[in-house]
Amino acid sequence: MGAILFIILVGVPIGEIAILVKVGEIIGFWQTIGAVILTALIGTHLLRQQGLAILKKAQASMNENRFPVDEVFDGLCLLLAGALLLTPGFITDAIGLALFVARFRAALRFGLQRTLAARGRFHVHGSGLGDGMDGGPFPGGGPIIDGDFEDVTEKKDGAPKPGLPGKQANEADGERPGKDSSRN
Repeated sequence: MGAILFIILVGVPIGEIAILVKVGEIIGFWQTIGAVILTALIGTHLLRQQGLAILKKAQASMNENRFPVDEVFDGLCLLLAGALLLTPGFITDAIGLALFVARFRAALRFGLQRTLAARGRFHVHGSGLGDGMDGGPFPGGGPIIDGDFEDVTEKKDGAPKPGLPGKQANEADGERPGKDSSRN
């Protein structure tokens, strides 16, 4: 893990500088600056276009009572692609442009799923949104809330209902907790 971070934080910037200098020697300084600005503009346009399409797909999935796992992954890839294209350099631009290709994202998603499944270090807990009685997402027409309750109502004669713990029964009789009721 440390080697990967070293490559990302040190190796990529050094590679970017070397490529920018070499491209600047070949096509010229201003053309290189223009290419960097052009890739940033292209990235912004692609992010807006594909981001809205992914958002519509996610909304359609939610309307079908399906969690949009693929769409969330694609959205994260597009966010990373946009950030990489705004970063000056040709290595980050190449990676960012690759993340805009749907087939590349699908292959990346598949590889990530296989890697996580092979490691066996993740668990998914949850339940799908079932068919409710009224056609809604929850059985019974509303959300299910699990909880505990305690009946604190009194009988008609003012005495607490049987079964209340001693401390609460004493409080219901008007005695203060911690006081011995036999000593007055």
